[in-house]
Amino acid sequence: MKKHQLSSKKFNSFRKPLLAISLACAFILNSASSAQEPVRIAFMDPLSGTFASIGNSGLKILDFAVDYLYNSKGGILGGRMIEIVPLDNKQSPNETQLQFRRAISEGIQIIFQGNSSAVASTLSQTISRHNRRNPGQEVLQLNYAAVDPILTEDNCSFWHFRFDAHANMKLDVLTDYIAQNPDIKKMYIIGQDYSFGQVVSDTSIELLRQKRPDIEIVGNEFHPIGQVKDFTPYVTKIVSSGADAVITGNFGADMVSLARSIIDSGLDIPIYTFYAAYDGITATLGEDGKDRIRLIHNEYANPIPTEVRKEFNRAFKAANPNNDVTQPRIVNALQMLVTAMEQTQSTDPYDLAIALEDMRFTTLSGEEIWMRADDHQIFQGLHVSVHTDEGIEFDGDNSGYGLYTEYNVPAEDTIVESSCQMRRPRR
Repeated sequence: MKKHQLSSKKFNSFRKPLLAISLACAFILNSASSAQEPVRIAFMDPLSGTFASIGNSGLKILDFAVDYLYNSKGGILGGRMIEIVPLDNKQSPNETQLQFRRAISEGIQIIFQGNSSAVASTLSQTISRHNRRNPGQEVLQLNYAAVDPILTEDNCSFWHFRFDAHANMKLDVLTDYIAQNPDIKKMYIIGQDYSFGQVVSDTSIELLRQKRPDIEIVGNEFHPIGQVKDFTPYVTKIVSSGADAVITGNFGADMVSLARSIIDSGLDIPIYTFYAAYDGITATLGEDGKDRIRLIHNEYANPIPTEVRKEFNRAFKAANPNNDVTQPRIVNALQMLVTAMEQTQSTDPYDLAIALEDMRFTTLSGEEIWMRADDHQIFQGLHVSVHTDEGIEFDGDNSGYGLYTEYNVPAEDTIVESSCQMRRPRR
């Protein structure tokens, strides 16, 4: 018994230092393990169905940018890789909610999403509800393409950041450009029947009346999104209206079919668009679209102003021969997100949101862009470019045709007021 008691006493004398050493080792091992865990980011967009080409194009750009800018150079935050997790929402609000639950179940707290505004609105509302109910497990939404103004105005959210100019900003620039063309006397407006299409219609009419009251709106039509296979009946109305030009917010398959039908009708008038390029559209239009299709966009088309941006495009093309850098704002969003992570040494959505507010960032094109804190709306230069084969260094769809910029507006001239009354979470 005495011997046993002495042995226990001896054991206890070593117990505390051994426990301390064990805990220290565990901490070191856990820290090392944590440092190597990837930063997981969801990409939630249509990866199947009618608009799959747009979603898959965006996914390729984001995947490539992650590897080119960060993973190939040792990662971020002291060696962590970035992992992109594709989530196919089929451009459906209902499927978006299902994919959001999947992201939550996998512990993902950052979501890239862009198509469409209806989906972006659903996701924003879903995230806001989730974040209110689950403090400490918040999710951040990085919107790179949904441009309904309401997302950074009446329905703005602390957890939502938009990296594209919204529709009213783009239309202000586009209608300035249109107003300079004295040959346009009659305008036909056609678009997809949902929130963005309606914004394009209402805002175009309002701005043209202010800038060119002599222009007559001879048509204002909506069609079901992603359901029209033959636009001939719609184009017949455009022809009979005597329109001198067309404005449309159509994208994806709807843009291809509408433009093709207009051209096949023999109607030789300018078509002013948001998304009439790349992902098969440029190749489909080809010579027939030359000098007829014009597009309002951010970032630069030809000529590209910096060698570093050209190098990025060339490297992307070498890795993805059948794709193009169609949405450079995805790269801008990624770079600003990583900058926020490095500044805060955190991946917590609240920390990142605070760091992104009022961030000024220089893109690969050498342009300074600004994320306004009041509504989380980005401001950057806007451009109008024409579909052509002249002066094209970087074409679309390997077609020899691409976008050549005719009209530039600097970022400071695109700033607009917002009705956003943001509710900020307490920390």
